[in-house]
Amino acid sequence: MYTCVLILLFSLGKLLLNLMDHTEIVRDLTFAPDGSLKLVSASRDKTLRVWDLKDDGNMMKVLRGHQHWVYCCTFSPDSLMLCSVGAGKAVFLWDMDKYTMIRKLEGHFNDVVACEFSPDGALLATASYDTRVYVWDPHIGSILFEFGHLFPPPTPIFAGGDNGRWVRSVSFSHDGVHIASIADDKLVRFWRIDQSHPVEAAPLNKGLCCAFSTDGSVLAAGTQDGNVHFWAAPTYVSSLQHLCRMAIRRVMTTNHVQKLPVPPKVMAFLSYQII
Repeated sequence: MYTCVLILLFSLGKLLLNLMDHTEIVRDLTFAPDGSLKLVSASRDKTLRVWDLKDDGNMMKVLRGHQHWVYCCTFSPDSLMLCSVGAGKAVFLWDMDKYTMIRKLEGHFNDVVACEFSPDGALLATASYDTRVYVWDPHIGSILFEFGHLFPPPTPIFAGGDNGRWVRSVSFSHDGVHIASIADDKLVRFWRIDQSHPVEAAPLNKGLCCAFSTDGSVLAAGTQDGNVHFWAAPTYVSSLQHLCRMAIRRVMTTNHVQKLPVPPKVMAFLSYQII
């Protein structure tokens, strides 16, 4: 039995394409931000499939590497990298030019269910059933920040089971500073990347997913009982230093930044390291 991806033209309500090749439930879809109409689908059949909608939905590539269900996938802002996460603690980074695996990120203790790049592509946030959100440097594979949803932090054995604090979703704000997370403890939290504790929290029952508005002023969250809730996001005026950092990191990877002839403190700041 094949599972399909349906492409609809919503302005006319017309079915354009029916992409059939997955053999299990399709859990997530993501378009390349560069406007190429390249689509990636993530499925419980343990694969990601790359489709070219400019070529009548031709399947360009099958990405294999996950040993279990794939829950979520997302492109980097420049469309050159793809992150996919799933069961079995898996976080994979893919080169979307060569369609090869760049690296596998190790660190979570339970299923990883959500992922998202920062607006400048310098950071990657992943949410896991292990009660944690990790913020990675995807270019070198290191963990920069950890946001815990259970204190004290659970041991790996406890984190790997039903701990009551499964993190369901994570979303980066467009200011590149704030992250929102939803967990099974009936809270939605707002974090700043330079602080280890939430800057704001609000009650949310049966939360499942969340996303910031384009301007970052509103967070929407969907629940398992069919409701959508909205919150005003924390207000923040980005510093000139942060805006410059985002501008640089949009065009330079960590490896390129590390070759710049700048003082160590400037290097650490550009690399999002706490000094």
